[in-house]
Amino acid sequence: MAKILLIETATEVCSVAIAVEGVVVALAEASESPSHSALLTMQISQCVRESGIELAELDAVAVSNGPGSYTSLRVGVSVAKGICYALNKPLIAVDTLGSLALASKPVAAQDGGRIYFLPMIDARRNEVWTSVYTSALERVNLPQPLILENNSFIEYVTSCIDPDSQDTLIVSGNGSQKIADVTLFENTVVSPIKKCSAQYLSELAFYQFQNNDFQDIAYFEPLYMKPPNITVSNKSAWHEK
Repeated sequence: MAKILLIETATEVCSVAIAVEGVVVALAEASESPSHSALLTMQISQCVRESGIELAELDAVAVSNGPGSYTSLRVGVSVAKGICYALNKPLIAVDTLGSLALASKPVAAQDGGRIYFLPMIDARRNEVWTSVYTSALERVNLPQPLILENNSFIEYVTSCIDPDSQDTLIVSGNGSQKIADVTLFENTVVSPIKKCSAQYLSELAFYQFQNNDFQDIAYFEPLYMKPPNITVSNKSAWHEK
């Protein structure tokens, strides 16, 4: 019975779950967390209490791999690594976009064409992180930042999917709201799955565990996409003059 701790901190959501054989048995989540580092250990403790599974009994720790917020990803990965080091547990890195795509599969209806998933994570301003996935959750292309201006989004989608086909495109993630005014081709479904959650990592983490798809704890780094956004206050800048 594979028992896996799941940690999701790629976005503004701070979320922890424990799953047994891919089924979530405990979940703690804050949708708009101001400080992931302050919440994460408390959420882990809550899941341990609810599940009755101690950290020492875990078989692995899985963490959302990004793309996402640089600072938030670092917090999640640091905690995951710390637990793995302390308890000698393997580390699993789960594709954040892939987990959103998988969570959206129940809304897919096969009407003769192929199904594609387009999870989108808000990257601030008019930008998203995204990638296209097949119904088998195989990547059509690598995750990338996409600036939503002019016809860039339509050009991106049509480079992967034939707009004149009967194929269905399922859009998910918190970045999907940025394309509300964009005209897509006919068979487009907007998934109710918007926010990232540790519960969405469970199936992929279990699959990777079964295939011994583990990370080197010492060298693993998540998919940041961007460096941290560091600003200097006006007061500090004035004193440096």
